[in-house]
Amino acid sequence: MPIETVFAAVGDATRREIVEMLSRSDATVNELAAPFEMSLQAVAKHVRILQEAGVIKKKKIGRSHHCSLNRSALNDARDWMAALEKEWMQRLDRLDDFLKDEAQQLRDEQP
Repeated sequence: MPIETVFAAVGDATRREIVEMLSRSDATVNELAAPFEMSLQAVAKHVRILQEAGVIKKKKIGRSHHCSLNRSALNDARDWMAALEKEWMQRLDRLDDFLKDEAQQLRDEQP
């Protein structure tokens, strides 16, 4: 699944909360809906969006829909952000080295 789809899915606060709940343990859609002040249908829509983005897996057992977190989709997003962080940290380290060199040159030039 494209990372853009994952980010779009977790861009909503309710869906992030659902992801956090599922990071602790699997749950049914009814269990996921319990803490929210919205209809079961509204929570089911959030679950569907997360499922379509590949963030969660859902299976029907009897009359209940059981959800679990698909960590690999989130790992892809995390890896992408980690690569960006690494690149920016390297740039900031180079800037720090440059500024230290400039400061040292200014100190060396002073009588």
